[in-house]
Amino acid sequence: MALTNYRDLSTSMSDVSAGFQFEFFCEKCGETTRSAFKPYRKGQITGWLSRFAFMFYDLNKASRATGAFAEAGGGSAKSEALAEAMAAAAPLYERCETCRKWVGRECWNAGTGTCRECATKAATGGGGGGYGASGGGSVCPNCQTPSEGGRFCHECGFDMASTHKSCPACGVTLPRAARFCTDCGHGF
Repeated sequence: MALTNYRDLSTSMSDVSAGFQFEFFCEKCGETTRSAFKPYRKGQITGWLSRFAFMFYDLNKASRATGAFAEAGGGSAKSEALAEAMAAAAPLYERCETCRKWVGRECWNAGTGTCRECATKAATGGGGGGYGASGGGSVCPNCQTPSEGGRFCHECGFDMASTHKSCPACGVTLPRAARFCTDCGHGF
């Protein structure tokens, strides 16, 4: 099954910096990984020709034709680059069969074969009590250890009552489910 959790960061196909790059992300926590930038040489050459041709009025028409040439071959080159990027990113993500989201290794519970959030809901009867501090069947959403009660997980120290997190870049407080900082744009 092909990954659907990506953003296209590719640059124009008829520019001196033409190339393909994709960013894959966990649909739970927003943690990202980027594919290596793959230059699109035909587009880069076209970009240089366009810049050179712009200086001469008659060559400007040739520049537009060259740009169309680069765009025409760019679709298949982009598809190939995406396929390569997906193949490299595939081992980093699992698809939760319960919520149908792609999640990274940090949000995956190999023991249940689901994401940690769905594993927590299943362990607590689906009630969402997994984040409470009251024990009695709750599971730590960070390490999936059954809670003994109290505010912090006795196994990993996770704050069971916390509903927020801090941005590591600027320190602003955000909801735990935030994928990007609202102040500085940092991705989680």
